[in-house]
Amino acid sequence: MTTATEPLTANSATASLDAAGQAAANPDAAKPAEQDDPRALTLANVERALDEVRPYLMADGGNVEVVEIDGPIVKVRLQGACGSCPSSTMTLKMGLERKLREAIPEVSEVVQVL
Repeated sequence: MTTATEPLTANSATASLDAAGQAAANPDAAKPAEQDDPRALTLANVERALDEVRPYLMADGGNVEVVEIDGPIVKVRLQGACGSCPSSTMTLKMGLERKLREAIPEVSEVVQVL
């Protein structure tokens, strides 16, 4: 029986070093695979894709906010001038939805919430 004051045996020390060595040698091993995939349906990837179209929305006095990801459906809120624009449906479907579906194939639809 080993007590807290006794030194570690060679086997227990080696086991600790092996586990630490594996983690240090491969830091990505602890990350889920979907975090590495830029085409996975995650909030970070949705935001990254929307960041590419935001300058166009902002040029017209608007913006977009991700409200929720519900399965393959991304729910967004159009802000500023985009929220009340008569062309907001076209912006939503032909702009935002098209961009998100290109970047993240798992997206089936983009829906506006108020």
